[in-house]
Amino acid sequence: MRRTATAIGFFALGLLGVSASVGMAAESRHMVQIRRLNEQEYKHSIADIFGPQIVVQGTFEPETRIGGLLATSTTVLSITPSGFSGLSALADSIADQVVNEKNRGKLISCKPKSEKEADHDCAAEVITHYGELLWRRPLTQGEVADKTKLADELAASKGNFYTGLRYGLASLLQAPDFLFRIEYALKDGKNYTLDPYSRASRLSYLLWDSTPDAELLRAAENGELGKPDGVAKQVDRMMVSPHLETGVRAFFFDFLELDAYDNVTKDTLIYPKWSSAVAEAAREDTLRTVVDITLKSDGDVRDLMTTPKSFINRKLAAVYGIPFDFSQEWMEYNFPPESGRIGVLTRISMLSMFDHPGRSSPTRRGVAIMDIFLCEPTPSPPANVDFSIVEDTSSLKTVRERLTLHSTNPACASCHSHSDPIGLPLEEFDSLGMHRNTENGQPIDVSGSLAGKRFKGAAGLGQALHDNPRFTACVARKLYAYGVGANAEDVQPSTFKASYDAFVKGGYRLKTLIKSLANSPEFFRAPAPAAAPPAATKTASTN
Repeated sequence: MRRTATAIGFFALGLLGVSASVGMAAESRHMVQIRRLNEQEYKHSIADIFGPQIVVQGTFEPETRIGGLLATSTTVLSITPSGFSGLSALADSIADQVVNEKNRGKLISCKPKSEKEADHDCAAEVITHYGELLWRRPLTQGEVADKTKLADELAASKGNFYTGLRYGLASLLQAPDFLFRIEYALKDGKNYTLDPYSRASRLSYLLWDSTPDAELLRAAENGELGKPDGVAKQVDRMMVSPHLETGVRAFFFDFLELDAYDNVTKDTLIYPKWSSAVAEAAREDTLRTVVDITLKSDGDVRDLMTTPKSFINRKLAAVYGIPFDFSQEWMEYNFPPESGRIGVLTRISMLSMFDHPGRSSPTRRGVAIMDIFLCEPTPSPPANVDFSIVEDTSSLKTVRERLTLHSTNPACASCHSHSDPIGLPLEEFDSLGMHRNTENGQPIDVSGSLAGKRFKGAAGLGQALHDNPRFTACVARKLYAYGVGANAEDVQPSTFKASYDAFVKGGYRLKTLIKSLANSPEFFRAPAPAAAPPAATKTASTN
């Protein structure tokens, strides 16, 4: 079972007690969820607010995978004191770039009466504008006053308006209201639903992996996002934006667990073609293929399991052993049937990511496939398992032979019977992902099975996954969990049933699934406020 978590860290709660409760608090609302921005959400938000010329260089604290998704951990992870120190330095760096001579003419909407002293009105104008974009809601009068006072005081003490404004903007960037997505709910009949500004954030980070733009915030302000037709209007607008590709890449980066590639190593004596450049290119190939099929071609998501199409650069061409057109950085390439490379599972990224440094691992590959694509996590092995048989190649030449003998141990059989039948068909590819027909001089048996259906090789596995309804149901389940911050293992099918039905009826098009999910009431559903503890009852002393 995957690790779960249930509490926000004390450091975040302390910060939120200072800041978040000030701006959005209202008797009719209650806080329902806090989600920490991840590194890419942070960077995309800064680029969309201030422009891509702003350099974001800093260290972000790691996420952890819960229920198959990193996105889920953003609801339970805090920021450590050292992490907050780093984010404060980053905030100052960004604010400094915004107000410097190179950028201020474009990014600062007003000019001070004098650059050598405070200008309250100009500072308030800038704080109000960027405060709404950064905090994803309008600032209260008190919040504007506090941040403007800081800017005025620093401008006066430093003798420079832009220095003061820099500190005012930095205070916005290091506030929990920016670093965390704080969601509030309202009463909706007998149920509760997210308020308009929380809806705007949930939509924008699902579809664009970034902060709400000005139009989406206006739709929240005027109440448009509180109505189904208003939500539909904004979803339609956002679906045709180029930012949708950013959102889709972010989801599949998480869904396919491509972050694991950061820790992949290979024995370069065995695989001399391996390098960090190959690793990065392999990951990009997978993402380009996903975007091409699901967005640019508006194709069937199931075709990810059977497509021969790939996107190759010079480094990948050398590994795959195919000719490369040096007139372009990336070229589209269709693998021939005899290559065995059918579907994303047969690309270097997925093959090399779940292996050992010096040899392939059908078990690791099978565990990954069951978990990622079928939402069926495999239990962890017992602590006292003897792996000596699996590692002994002196008498048993093929990994299939070794795993078969290893699985005679009853403690191992249940897990291996779950993963190995779909990992062994990929044995025609080694740990780097290069094709082979033999192992230690012995022919490789690439037969396998899934859900009672037998097949051969990677092509057979890809087709079996293509035809298995659990694959598309898993995509829908994880997209819902990704969007709302839920643990996919805890998500009930009823919560995304309407979206999944539309997905199936629409020919398994990802755009159909996203649009249906983003328009569904379940996407904005919120829990009721926690019941207040009963008041203590005082009793009179009888003494």
